[in-house]
Amino acid sequence: MRLSYKSSYKNRIISLFLVVLLITVNLCNLNTITTHAATLDELAEQAEARKRLPIQSNSIENWPVGPEISAQSAILMDANTGVILYAKNIHEKVYPASITKIMTCLLAIEHGNLDDMVSFSREAVFSVPRDGSNMGMDAGESITLEECLYGIMVASANEVANAVAEYVGGTIDDFIDMMNDYAVELGCTDSHFVNSNGLFDENHYTSAYDLATIASRFFQNELLCKVSNTARYHFEASATQPDDFYKNNKHKLITGEIAYDGIIGGKTGYTDEARQTLVTCAEQNGMKLICVVFKEESPAQFTDTVELFDYGFQNFQILNISENEAKFNIDNVNFFKADNDIFGNSKPILSVDTDSYVIVPNMADFSDLDSTINYDIDEENHVAQISYSYSDAYVGSTYVNLASNAEAFYEFNTDPQTTTDITVERDPASSDDSENTIFINVKKVLIGILIFAILIISIFMVRAFIINNNSAMHRKNRLKRKKHRRERIRSAFDDFDF
Repeated sequence: MRLSYKSSYKNRIISLFLVVLLITVNLCNLNTITTHAATLDELAEQAEARKRLPIQSNSIENWPVGPEISAQSAILMDANTGVILYAKNIHEKVYPASITKIMTCLLAIEHGNLDDMVSFSREAVFSVPRDGSNMGMDAGESITLEECLYGIMVASANEVANAVAEYVGGTIDDFIDMMNDYAVELGCTDSHFVNSNGLFDENHYTSAYDLATIASRFFQNELLCKVSNTARYHFEASATQPDDFYKNNKHKLITGEIAYDGIIGGKTGYTDEARQTLVTCAEQNGMKLICVVFKEESPAQFTDTVELFDYGFQNFQILNISENEAKFNIDNVNFFKADNDIFGNSKPILSVDTDSYVIVPNMADFSDLDSTINYDIDEENHVAQISYSYSDAYVGSTYVNLASNAEAFYEFNTDPQTTTDITVERDPASSDDSENTIFINVKKVLIGILIFAILIISIFMVRAFIINNNSAMHRKNRLKRKKHRRERIRSAFDDFDF
C-alpha cells in the first residue's frame, strides 16, 4: 500500500508539473501573439505615416499629381533618358536588401563568361545564414555563370551571389570594391556596398535614385531582362551539382499573380530592417520606365508599383526632339551639306540626333519647353548638347551632331590578276586640308553630261527635221513643174487633127 501510495503521489506531482508547464507555455505563446499583433499594428501605423510624407515631384508647376503611397522612398524613372516622373525622398539613404543583387548580376555579365563554371567555396556557402534565401548549394559544387544569374535573380540565393563575387572579383572583398567603383562610375552619390547579396549591415545602403540608375544599365542588357523576368527556373542535376529542383520567383508582377502589361523584369528584397523593397521595369507605347520602392509592407510594394506605372504611362507622353526642334536644325541649305559618297548622297553638316526624345506631361507642348545648349562636349562627332526642361524639371536632352565623311578609295577591278588600286593621298606637309582638297560631286557631273548629250542630240534632230522638210518641198516643186510642162505640151497639140 505504501508503494502504491508513493507511486500515486509521484504521478500526481508529475501531472501537476506538466499542467503548470503547459499553462506557462500557453501564456508565453499568448504573450508572443499579443506582442506580434502589437508589432503589426505599429507597422500599419508606420505605413500610414509614410503615406503622408511629401512627394517632391508634386511641387513641380503643372506636373501631374502623383499617388500617395506607403513607401519611405520611391522613384519612377525613364530607363533611357533618366527623366524622373515621380520622386519621393529619392536621395534618402535606405537599406536595399536583396535588390542589391541587381548590381551583382550586372557586374557578373559585364566581366564574366556565361559558360564558365562558378565554384562554391566554403566561405561563399557558410558565410550567409542558412535560414536566409538560398538554393542549397554545397561547398565544392559548381554551376555555370548563366545558372548563377537565375539562382540570384529567381531564387535570390545569397550563397550564389557570394560565389559569383568570388568568380568575378577573385575575393568577395575585391568584388565589393568593384561594386562601389562601378556605382560611382554610373553616377550614384548615395550608395555604399559591403556585401554582394544585400544582407543587413548598417554600412550597406543606397537610395531610390541610385538604385534606379543602376537598374537603368541592368535593363539595357537583353539577357538580364530575360533572367529577371523568369517566374520559375529548373536547375538540372549535373556532374558538379547532383540535385534536380525548381525555384520560383517571388515577384508577383513577374509570376502573373498581379497582372500587368509590359513587364520587362525586376527583383524583390526583404530584411527586418529594410522591410519590403522592390525594383521593376515595364514598357508601354515606347516608354520604358523603372520603378523602385523602399521600406514597404507586403503586398503594398506590388500594388504601389502598379499605381506608379499607371501614373507614368497615363499622364506622360514622348516627343521626338528632331521632329519638333526648329532652332537648332539646319535644313535645305546646300552650303551646309556634306557628301558621303560619289553619287552625292548627303546630309546636313549639323543635325540633331533623330532618336532622342523628351518626356513631358500630356497637356504640355514642345513649345512649352526651355532649352540650354552646352558646347563643352568631349565626345566624337558631337558639337553640343541641348538639355530641355519643363517648369525647371529636366525632361530630356539630345546632341547636335557633326556629319562624318568616310574616307574611302575606289577600286576598279577588271581582272583579278591585274588589279590596280587608285588612291588619292594627302600631302602630309600640308597644314590646311581645306585649301588642297577638291570635292567632286560625281552625280552632278554625270547629270550635266547627260543634259549636254540630250542638248546635242536635240540640235541634230532639229537640223535633220529642217533638212528633211526642205528636201520634201524641193521634191514637191519639181513634181509641179513637170506637171505644168506636160500640160503645156498637151495643149499645144490640141490644135492639130491627126
